[in-house]
Amino acid sequence: MDALRVKNLNISVAHQPPMVSDLNFDIEAGDVLALMGASGSGKSSVLGWLTGTLNPYVRADGQAWLGDVRVDALPTERRRLGLMLQQDYLFPHMSVGDNLRFGLRDGTRQNRTARILEILDSAGLQGMENRDPATLSGGQRARVSLLRTLLSDPCALLLDEPFSRLDTARREQIRQFTWHSARKLPVLLVTHDVADVPEGASIITIGSAPADGEVITSPVPG
Repeated sequence: MDALRVKNLNISVAHQPPMVSDLNFDIEAGDVLALMGASGSGKSSVLGWLTGTLNPYVRADGQAWLGDVRVDALPTERRRLGLMLQQDYLFPHMSVGDNLRFGLRDGTRQNRTARILEILDSAGLQGMENRDPATLSGGQRARVSLLRTLLSDPCALLLDEPFSRLDTARREQIRQFTWHSARKLPVLLVTHDVADVPEGASIITIGSAPADGEVITSPVPG
């Protein structure tokens, strides 16, 4: 799997100081980089820029690469970036299995069904393919949401406060499930909670340095 690289990213809103100035990072496959900072510091805007969904009133320039492919120049649907948000956004009118089938790109219906049953079993959700998402616990919904993202075969995983809505008892379980599931991908995590950051990851803190948009980088001890 290729590394995710961001070069010289600047993000700003007209007539305001830049939120992000000259942001650069490399995330190798299997590594996690956490993007931290106060509310409004531009963390989620970085993800919006990467996925091509940034608010048009926000200005951004820079380069994003997956290996030798410049992904910021591609249409959103071709960027191969998996995104998991605070809310799981499971389709309420679909069963768990149909939600997961939505993430699959290829294969016959029989092959897709077999893949869905296999991945549900790997996540401890066996037998839940026909369940209504409304009947799932918060932790179960989080696992289904992550599985749907992974089934789309992303080349990198972007996480925007994915654990913040979970209760304390479930949070650590879902964290560990996420890191194990994404262990072969470059992962960019946006969070305000340092407890979300796995051992061995690196942290970039936006907006806490003397100059607006300046970044501080530090590793999490492994």
